[in-house]
Amino acid sequence: MLSKRNQRKRHKRHGFQARMATKGGAKVINNRRNKGRKSLSA
Repeated sequence: MLSKRNQRKRHKRHGFQARMATKGGAKVINNRRNKGRKSLSA
């Protein structure tokens, strides 16, 4: 899948907790849930 560059930085920026920390990010997660995405965030 993804190369092992800097996964920590990636998760800090685009991870689940980073998304849920803001109103807009939570909206993104919910939209992806409703759409039935297999993976919700990085």
